[in-house]
Amino acid sequence: MRSLQIGLLGKANVGKSTFFSAATETPVASGNFPFTTIEPNIGVAYVKADCACKHFKIEHQNDLCVKGTRFIPVKLIDIAGLVPGAHEGKGLGNQFLDDARQAEVLIHVVDIAGTTDIQGQPVPPGTHNPLEDVEFVQDEFDQWFADILKREWDKITREIHQKRAKLTDGIAKRFTGLGIKDFEVQDVLQKLGFISRDPKEWNDDDIVAFAKELRKNTKPMIIAANKADLCPDLDIIKKINDNVIPCSAETELLLRKASKAGIVNYSSGDEGFTIPEGKEIAPPQQKALDLVKTVFEKIPSTGIQKILNTAVFDSLNFIVVYPVEDETKFTNKDGVILPDAKLLPQDSTAKDLAGLIHADIAKGFLHAIDCKTKQRISGDQKLKNGDVIKIVSTLSRG
Repeated sequence: MRSLQIGLLGKANVGKSTFFSAATETPVASGNFPFTTIEPNIGVAYVKADCACKHFKIEHQNDLCVKGTRFIPVKLIDIAGLVPGAHEGKGLGNQFLDDARQAEVLIHVVDIAGTTDIQGQPVPPGTHNPLEDVEFVQDEFDQWFADILKREWDKITREIHQKRAKLTDGIAKRFTGLGIKDFEVQDVLQKLGFISRDPKEWNDDDIVAFAKELRKNTKPMIIAANKADLCPDLDIIKKINDNVIPCSAETELLLRKASKAGIVNYSSGDEGFTIPEGKEIAPPQQKALDLVKTVFEKIPSTGIQKILNTAVFDSLNFIVVYPVEDETKFTNKDGVILPDAKLLPQDSTAKDLAGLIHADIAKGFLHAIDCKTKQRISGDQKLKNGDVIKIVSTLSRG
């Protein structure tokens, strides 16, 4: 099981690279022209959850646990700027879609203030409708999925009629590069009532309808309504049907830099900041912080942390599990308390956790121990969010 990957996408100049820098504290090129991002930037961001130390009421030294809040790393891919017609290879379309296929969930950064046109060129605030951006990015993905099927539809039809494949298998085979599983194809076929239909009877509209539903189910998308602080009327957010969260990537980046410099006390996701007692603030810094206060008057937080957490815990329904080697002290072999926090899909089992730790541990799996209840559990036992688990195996990691 590879590490969780989140794709960051959107047209040029909407603040996507700023979002990436704010989320990962990784400096990247940014500018007011298309294709500032050409090769995908890859960095580490963090989602936040309650640490298991809270349950056990214990203290421990771990850089990724701050006052009982656990920071869990995820991979963030800042994908090359998107333009209309990407699925036909326009702009950096082919590269864009190839990069996007690696992600389990997508964050679509939209300039909700309407300061960039459809091609990513600067325009006066409010003169471009951001709903067009939401629609065009979704349409590019849907067309991409549909094109994959259309190219292969005659072949799929022949395979099924020659009884060399079932409909589910025939379709799933074409999407293996996107990590799409048979059961996901089956679910969509059943939902649309297509499961028993002869593929020869499908028309282009049926293929597009299926492609759209498959994309929504397998590449869920969060809308990051960026530049929300500059938006004259945030009611426009209510017109977006997808999961949408207002944000200000520029504010988050400023606060992270100020926090690192010791100018403010701030942790991502906070609904404000404080100034350390006795700290002298220079006039330019005070001016910047006054602007930040106006942002928090308009939106409850910068939104960056909420978007990351929503992508992982709400859209993907992932859970956090803490593997340990000593079920009484909750430590690894070196005595480190709660050393790791692992993200797993909902309904993952104890054996899935073993495989995530190391293939050899899964190979020699005997049983596991739920450290909260002290009970032995089997390999097919489904894990719960916040579980602390010891794996017992005949093989240790190589």
